[in-house]
Amino acid sequence: MENSAENKLERKDIEFESAGQRCRGWLYRGRCDGKAPVVILAHGFCGVKDLRLDAYAERFAEAGYHALVFDYRHFGTSEGEPRQLLDIAKQHDDWRAALRFARALSDADTEKIVLWGTSFSGGHVLQVAVEEGGVAAVISQVPHLSGPASAMAAGLVQNIRLGIASVRDNLHRLLGMNPYYVPAMGRPGELAAMTAPGEYEASRKLFPEAGRFNETVAARIFLNLSQYSPGRLAAKLTVPWLVQAATNDSTTPSRVAEKAAKKAPKGELIVYNLGHFDVYVQPDFERTVADQLDFLKRHVG
Repeated sequence: MENSAENKLERKDIEFESAGQRCRGWLYRGRCDGKAPVVILAHGFCGVKDLRLDAYAERFAEAGYHALVFDYRHFGTSEGEPRQLLDIAKQHDDWRAALRFARALSDADTEKIVLWGTSFSGGHVLQVAVEEGGVAAVISQVPHLSGPASAMAAGLVQNIRLGIASVRDNLHRLLGMNPYYVPAMGRPGELAAMTAPGEYEASRKLFPEAGRFNETVAARIFLNLSQYSPGRLAAKLTVPWLVQAATNDSTTPSRVAEKAAKKAPKGELIVYNLGHFDVYVQPDFERTVADQLDFLKRHVG
């Protein structure tokens, strides 16, 4: 939704501290009187806020919610060296820091904070909500919930190649060398984190017209991915949880999301006949964000 100059949403650059380093992002003020619920958003594997998270935040702010969008440490505009270092525990800590920041906002309804995650962060928000508590609802869009399932989707040969790259990067780390990086996205047969047919081309649609971003990741993460299965905590999530799965998703298999949503006491599942990146862009973005707004209206108000 485009906003005219006189009807422009308020977006403020913000930053908060996470383990001594600064995470930077945006705060959209919701169009409402008094205190408002807060939706906290962060991207998936190697993603940054500029890749369409503003589109979601604008819709939430239009509906009366504050929207807090941030980049993880080591990515985007946030601090952290080396760059492009994906550390799961650190990203969980960044979510906790974002929660503290949101709760400290003077015009936030602290009883109504929502965690919104997509792809890799779709699993993060589940785990953080279970471990931290104190959130009103959770939204997971095409979420990563099972390490083994995602590894199987990538295939044996690709897992071996990524495993070798991970060992190489860990050797670099031990020797005090710069990280060994691999691309986050690639075409079938290339050495990259995600190489499902058509996904590289689909991911290009998330890019803003002006500007690029670093699409690599330190390869050490790949030895840990198969062990990261936040979906195992689904039964422990007691707040409303919207799970949006895509049947043509070759990156985060939909069957895992469907099973996890059914285990959650207040899980709600919506399945789309789409690919992993289709949900972010028009025309399918309209459907997915409308379903999110409906979920928020019913459970958060």
